[in-house]
Amino acid sequence: MNQHAFSAAERDAVYRVISERRDMRHFSGGSVPDEQLARVLAAAHAAPSVGLMQPWRFIRITDPSLRQAIHGQVEVERVRTADALGERSDEFMRLKVEGILTCAELLVVALTDDRERHVFGRRTMPQMDLASAACAIQNLWLAARAEGLGTGWVSLFDPVELAELVGIPAGGEPIAVLCLGPVPEFYERPMLEQEGWAAARPLRELLSENSWG
Repeated sequence: MNQHAFSAAERDAVYRVISERRDMRHFSGGSVPDEQLARVLAAAHAAPSVGLMQPWRFIRITDPSLRQAIHGQVEVERVRTADALGERSDEFMRLKVEGILTCAELLVVALTDDRERHVFGRRTMPQMDLASAACAIQNLWLAARAEGLGTGWVSLFDPVELAELVGIPAGGEPIAVLCLGPVPEFYERPMLEQEGWAAARPLRELLSENSWG
């Protein structure tokens, strides 16, 4: 028995929250208690980061007019994305791609403006700042699911326009609009699978040994 392992029940809980995490689009309004929001944000902030650079910045959107403006930017990009999809345009437009106006909490996640000074782990792979911030978002996602809250990652926006809207300084970059809050129910499978947009591939097709494929 590995002395550092969690108990069987604790392990089961970890694997369950991973398997039941969903990218949510349907929210039921309501609110997130301050202490609960603090817990999921602390989980995000506990994420690993290359060189301990902690490149993430979280902006909590509480101004209704600002939330509406973010929704407007996402809607513009939704139409542009549909145009770019060609023959799948109509199918895409029927998908629900965000819950900005109905979620309890709205967060903008950005990369900090001073991250270029961090060289440790980024000299040949500068994109590791983005990878680190993505780990923070995943932590938040899993913590929220354990709390019974849904999370949806929205990436349909122009980063320059969103940065200007929420006052991100030059050099900073928004990477996500996160919808967070109570949901009527969690999807049994990823929503894009349920809607027939795409099918997830099994691990065996994505795993190899010693060389590609």
